Amino acid sequence: NSTKNQSSGINAEYGGVVLGADTRATGGSIVCDLNCEKIHYIADNVYCCGAGTAADTEFTTKMISSKMELLKLRTGREGRVISALRMLKQYLFRYQGHISAALVLGGVDVNGPALYTVYPHGSTDKLPYVTMGSGSLAAMSVFEDGFKMGMNEEEAKNLVFHAIRAGIVNDLGSGSNVDITVIRKGNVEVFRPYQVVCKKSERAGDYTFPVGTTVVTSSTEMVPFSALTVTDEEVMEIS
Repeated sequence: NSTKNQSSGINAEYGGVVLGADTRATGGSIVCDLNCEKIHYIADNVYCCGAGTAADTEFTTKMISSKMELLKLRTGREGRVISALRMLKQYLFRYQGHISAALVLGGVDVNGPALYTVYPHGSTDKLPYVTMGSGSLAAMSVFEDGFKMGMNEEEAKNLVFHAIRAGIVNDLGSGSNVDITVIRKGNVEVFRPYQVVCKKSERAGDYTFPVGTTVVTSSTEMVPFSALTVTDEEVMEIS
């Protein structure tokens, strides 16, 4: 199973939410995807960052996105962030943590900006800044050091970038680029990528070696199978 490893968000005082994530997906010690999209669309005014098993986060967020669209069609009104939160937590609680989806849910509705964390067992938090995933400890240290009340949009974006970058630099499960999504009242702006942190290095030298570089001390000639002949044959009966 490929896993997603880091996501963060800030509920900024200017009236919006800034979500950020790295783009590395891993399968054990193998990097499966260098440019995995971890910020998922829920509704026009709600987005969700995912950490955990990639298939679980993608399926869960797509399902909730469909339910939010049906709710909008039924009520004729824009969906609220708390509605998506309720759907997510009830769905995850039903499976008792077996769906490995650790989520950061953010959006702006009639009640203003809102930011939540949703744990795989269904428990939730509402905080001004949150992190989830394997790089969350490094990201949280940046948030705790740099967060202040009354931040504007540029300050929030810069802080989210440095928090994700800290996770990328200090966690092997996180890497590649920083993606940022800014949710405002009435519009959303997606930066993908916001900045490339881990650039692929180029080879420093030529690694092709001429024939004869390695000395052959002995060799064995392989006989092809077609050249073999049958010298003895015995048929055994099985009773």
